[in-house]
Amino acid sequence: MIDTSFLSQLKRFQIIISKKVTSSFHGGRKSSNVGQGLIVNDFRPYVAGDDYRAIDWKIYARSDEFFIKRYEEERNLTSHVLLDTSKSMDYGTKTKKFEYAAMLALGFGYLSLRNNERFNLSMVSNEIDSIRAGRSSNKVLSMLNKLNKVKCKGVIDFHKELKKYKKSIKSKSLVVIISDFLFDIEQIKNTLYLFKNHELRVIQVLDKSETNFNVYGSLVLEDAETGKKLETYISERKRQEYREELYNHIMKIEEETLSLGGKFFLFSTEQPIFDAFYKIINS
Repeated sequence: MIDTSFLSQLKRFQIIISKKVTSSFHGGRKSSNVGQGLIVNDFRPYVAGDDYRAIDWKIYARSDEFFIKRYEEERNLTSHVLLDTSKSMDYGTKTKKFEYAAMLALGFGYLSLRNNERFNLSMVSNEIDSIRAGRSSNKVLSMLNKLNKVKCKGVIDFHKELKKYKKSIKSKSLVVIISDFLFDIEQIKNTLYLFKNHELRVIQVLDKSETNFNVYGSLVLEDAETGKKLETYISERKRQEYREELYNHIMKIEEETLSLGGKFFLFSTEQPIFDAFYKIINS
């Protein structure tokens, strides 16, 4: 449960962030696309179908040829935060992974809306549940209330759901995916590849017990998503093998993210939330 006091902490946190850091992460971006604007970028010859209102009549008077003005379009990057709500995100020894991830998502929303940015927060389950916050800063509390009502459940076909969501993104955007990413690496790669033409941030959230795996002896392990149980014996060798597999899994996610021009972050739920968030926006 995210307490409303977290919003007050966000306000104080924003004061710490310099204008330079904030504007480098969000804010107005100049596009090379031709559009309506105030700044003339260059000119090109008029061709049939062009808007005649863009014709530069001064050039015509000098050259007796038609040229149209090409404007530099000012465009704000829309932020899309995609938040995993599968059952595995409901796990945590102190702070649940979903709660930690939700606070990160809320932080993105707060900064975006404070800077008059378009922001969409979506919970990824067996379907996408989106909060389209527009540009209104009074939406932060409603986002917090909705996040507190989320019930993590089931097994998610992450690739299938994000592939459907991608169709709703109409222009180059900032795409932030927050998950524990404890599923097949090929599915992860295929999912991340969907957003290769966007500014991509991949945030993996894990509990300390998942990375340390400090268990020994005879145990009954239960899959958080399927409920399946497995009786097994955990030896020191198995613990080491598990850690190596998890490390390799994390490295593959990072490599795929970097190959697509994105940025990867790994956080433990024990890491102070604002330290994590500051690292993200200052990267």
